[in-house]
Amino acid sequence: MIDRRSWLKGAAATGAGLTLFPNGASAARRLSPSDRVNIAVIGAGGMGAANMERLTSQNIVALADPDFSHVAKAFVDGKGQPIQSRLALKTAYDRAAKYADYRRMFDTHRDIDAVLIATPDQHHAVAAKMAMERGLHVYVQKPLTYTVREGRVLNDLARRNPKLVTQMGNQGHSGDDGRRVVEWLRGGAIGDVREVHVWTNRPIWPQGVARPAAIPAPAGFDWDVWMGPSTAGWGYNPLYAHFNWRGWQPFGCGALGDMGAHLIDFPVWALETGLPTRIETRHSPWGPSDRAEDTPPGDGRGSYPLATMTYFEFADAKGGPVRLVWYDGGLMPPSPHGLPPGTVMNPDGGVLYIGSDGLLMHDTYGQKPVLMGAGAAERAAAIPQSLPRIAGGIDGHEMNWVRAIRGEEAISSPFADAVPLTETMLLGIVAMRAATPIEYDGAAGRITNNQQANRYLDRTYRKGWEL
Repeated sequence: MIDRRSWLKGAAATGAGLTLFPNGASAARRLSPSDRVNIAVIGAGGMGAANMERLTSQNIVALADPDFSHVAKAFVDGKGQPIQSRLALKTAYDRAAKYADYRRMFDTHRDIDAVLIATPDQHHAVAAKMAMERGLHVYVQKPLTYTVREGRVLNDLARRNPKLVTQMGNQGHSGDDGRRVVEWLRGGAIGDVREVHVWTNRPIWPQGVARPAAIPAPAGFDWDVWMGPSTAGWGYNPLYAHFNWRGWQPFGCGALGDMGAHLIDFPVWALETGLPTRIETRHSPWGPSDRAEDTPPGDGRGSYPLATMTYFEFADAKGGPVRLVWYDGGLMPPSPHGLPPGTVMNPDGGVLYIGSDGLLMHDTYGQKPVLMGAGAAERAAAIPQSLPRIAGGIDGHEMNWVRAIRGEEAISSPFADAVPLTETMLLGIVAMRAATPIEYDGAAGRITNNQQANRYLDRTYRKGWEL
């Protein structure tokens, strides 16, 4: 493998006009609105294909995935018939260079401007940091990182390289409805908000279950690359890959990591909460295990609990203290006083804000907001638009990244916003692993009442996959 110094030397020699960032990374190619962006995708099937389907107007130059038989399934329906809407994507994928290991792609491919990362969570920060150190713009699926420290590393790298365009894949942040929710809350449509309830129907994959025995990985599936930075040392089983990995601690961040970026986003954004100061998680049992090898660094857990409730306290929120409660696994908040008769909370997920002068409720991604309470609708109607709208709304989140790279539009969900949101979500998992309430000093990035719990803010990396 080419080391970083050799790569930079080669880039300087072959990339005419490239400059170097202060940290030694090569600067991204300057693009005009008429240019097409050269994009590589890491994790090209599943969500990666869904993201890239909206980017076929650009040049898809490289793919990195340990299982291209899985990638191929993104182009056919349940009956094995071609998906007509993805024919352009399939053509672009067929033309792109292909790598099992993204480290090899970064070492050898020279015409990349930007990288979209849609891997399991354990890879997100490692892949993003590699890309950013090479001067490449990045779009990273949610949750942005697997640990708190990883988020701070990426945010620091983004701050030191402001020309890099960064985006997290929480597309609701680009939606018109969600932005109107933020304007209503900040404008006082329901008065002061001190209490928020957030819920989701996730997990929709196995959780709270025992780990299965390992079986041989399918032919062509590079399981070692799929494991990446994880030190768990588990063998392959389809109960982990490709979708079910979210429920297993060595690979994913459970329901909170999956949907928090789509739901917690809006109260954190609108109420300017800052980082939480106290967090406690209650939950059903962890997945049972009697296997000695089920001991990744930390608390030795395997499968996340089936259902959790996490209590976040934001003592330093801009408008005064806020308490937010997260529910998953089918749990729902109680019906508040003032909820009109017949009003149903969407069991698929939503957010309920309890204000001094009314209620506001919306679905996942900030969609379908409803105001409740005397005068709330009238007050909301008088609140002017103050946030810019993103072309295409939710469906334009990926192209917003491209347009921002070309200097046409401000980025929607940069790491400066995505990192604190992700940190908030991950602290719920830290509190679950700590099995105790935690008090958090956001400025220092430290848990102050349980020193042992600080180990859950970081992780150990497998050799060759270090951050």
